[in-house]
Amino acid sequence: MFELLNEEFTEDYTRRVAVLKKHHIALWDVIDSCERKGSLDSEIRNEEANRVDELLNDHPKIKAVFCNGGKSYKNVQKMLGKDYRLPVFLLPSTSPLHTISLEHKLESWKKIAEYLD
Repeated sequence: MFELLNEEFTEDYTRRVAVLKKHHIALWDVIDSCERKGSLDSEIRNEEANRVDELLNDHPKIKAVFCNGGKSYKNVQKMLGKDYRLPVFLLPSTSPLHTISLEHKLESWKKIAEYLD
């Protein structure tokens, strides 16, 4: 996100949140809770969904939904339906386990910039 937003990288959590707020970006995990051995999405079991539909209804200025990887995208599609009023985009996962290059990931993630104020 720092590269995409032309911001200096920081490890500081408070600063990270401030950068997202500055650019009017909301982050929300599609899964509220689950059981998982390891870090693979394919190992997710007994998941409980966050109410993304309620979040979007409560914040009507949101212009688009961008999903960090296939599991998130599938869950959002299932929750909102394919004909939801906002565009929903599948972006390559930022996980280091997703083996495409950083440059390719960044090129895909640039789509976000089209929706920023």
